[in-house]
Amino acid sequence: MHAPDYPRPWGPPWAWGERGPGAGRPGPPPALRWVVAVVVLVVQLGGTRGAAHWQPGSRPLSLIGVLLLLVAPVAIVVARRAPRAAMAATAAAVATYLALAFPYGPVFVGLAVMLVATVVRGHRLVAWAGAALVLVGNLVGRLTWFDTLSWNSIGGTVAWTVVVLSLAEVFRGWRERVAAARAAAMESRRRRAGEERLRIAQELHDVVAHHMSLINVQAGVALHLAQRNQTEQVEPALQAIKDSSKEALGELRSLIDVLRTEDGPAPRSPGATIAALDDIVDRSRLAGLEVTKTVTGLSRPLPAAVELAAYRIVQEAITNVVRHAHARSADVVLGYGEEVLTISVDDDGTGGPSVENLKRGNGIHGMTERARALGGDLELRRSARGGLRVTARIPTGGAA
Repeated sequence: MHAPDYPRPWGPPWAWGERGPGAGRPGPPPALRWVVAVVVLVVQLGGTRGAAHWQPGSRPLSLIGVLLLLVAPVAIVVARRAPRAAMAATAAAVATYLALAFPYGPVFVGLAVMLVATVVRGHRLVAWAGAALVLVGNLVGRLTWFDTLSWNSIGGTVAWTVVVLSLAEVFRGWRERVAAARAAAMESRRRRAGEERLRIAQELHDVVAHHMSLINVQAGVALHLAQRNQTEQVEPALQAIKDSSKEALGELRSLIDVLRTEDGPAPRSPGATIAALDDIVDRSRLAGLEVTKTVTGLSRPLPAAVELAAYRIVQEAITNVVRHAHARSADVVLGYGEEVLTISVDDDGTGGPSVENLKRGNGIHGMTERARALGGDLELRRSARGGLRVTARIPTGGAA
């Protein structure tokens, strides 16, 4: 299948959450979470020892401090299963660390990772509450272990926390837009697939209904002639059956090729055109229906979609006449206007279904949908000849 037409996620994979930005996308693999945790552990332990040399007034790093530094790496590993508990544990550990006046520095690395991951996962209140707890711990440490408050330290911690949370909110918003774009693209593909299935269903209905109806009538004629020992007239009927079945198989094969094709463009087999209506006229005569085709206006090539719709509308209308109308003749009139192609099929049948019953059938519905899809319309009413009159008007887009 074609590559999906939606934006790819960016940013640290651990921030994707329990599931990736798109439905059905797995979260980061366990190995990646372990790598991030180990990096945070090394940075916090090694960096804190270095930072302690530049903070002689801070409390020396003890076993308790080391244990508090280990909380964030462990939380990163278990965050997928318990994101809120992991965030709470990290915030509590960092707040305690600061309240005990251990050295500033890389202790905030693990907290930053957890803040971003928690916000992106959607637990925003927990992240903001955790950040507030850390600020309280920092304030307690300054009031307990130092004679005066360091407003530079307090202000820097607040600014750092706000920046990290703001970046996490921005990343979360972008991630949601990516997910929305992916969902919209998937919905668009599903809609296009549904429209294509409907188009193929209409093609199958038109092909099968038309050819099978003609074959059924021609087979009945051949059987009738054979029973009367008029064998010399059986051969044309059998030849007509052979031609109709061959054409039906060819059209069905083209549709099946389209269904089987997943990569690359669809097969470019010649589509039905208005010029091919002569074949319908000839086959209908062999089925006992005298069909005449009349063209008014300037005959000219039209867009492929218009030609196909005109062909299928006439084909389905003639099929309905053969199956239901008990008619002897039908007239097909193609009117080429400057911007509209008018198609009418008029028969002299008697005893067929009512207009209301026909409108509830798949055939009339399919013809109407074909006309409407191109901006036209279709009308079904009683004919002055006694049968029905189908009239379709399809815009040609000014094709010359």
